Amino acid sequence: MGVSAKQERSKLRVAKIIEAAHQILQEDNVEDITISNLASHSGLKRTSTYKFFSNPDDVKHLLVERYFNECSSSFKNSETSAANKDLSGVMNESIFRIFSFFKNNIGAQKLILNNTVSPPARSSSLSQLSSEVLSYTEKEVQLPSMFNKEGVFLVVVQIIISIFSLNIKENDELNDIGKSEAYRASYAYLLSCIAQKD
Repeated sequence: MGVSAKQERSKLRVAKIIEAAHQILQEDNVEDITISNLASHSGLKRTSTYKFFSNPDDVKHLLVERYFNECSSSFKNSETSAANKDLSGVMNESIFRIFSFFKNNIGAQKLILNNTVSPPARSSSLSQLSSEVLSYTEKEVQLPSMFNKEGVFLVVVQIIISIFSLNIKENDELNDIGKSEAYRASYAYLLSCIAQKD
């Protein structure tokens, strides 16, 4: 059964509202994502905006998902910057790819890294990115067998995002200190999981 014209219009309006939230973050802050501002930036009436989103946090959740989808896609489509023959090099490249996405996306920085209250990232959003990191790692190096590889790489991605977040909060920018610390901590965690494989 096909999608009705009404459903298609609804999808387009939701996409327009999410894009409006993204545009707000280009110039303003997370607190500026309000129903009123979303309506104004999207060109929709306030009642139409309320019809789809009763509060701004719902919009923020979808925008967080969008950013993680974009980060996953960017990660997957990135060209390897150097030949990575070992796990250390692969982890360094993985961190570089994630770092580059956030460095070049002010909206994602503000909503995901610099935001301390809400909305938190859903694990499904992080799982997609961690799946890309795992896939890339297994393509480049032979990983030893370990318990719950998917879970290990989900934690690796959470470590990276947490350290990038701390880096922005302490330095008012995402910089090489955060990149180095994210590498150190995530690589150490991965090595500890490999050491405990038995």
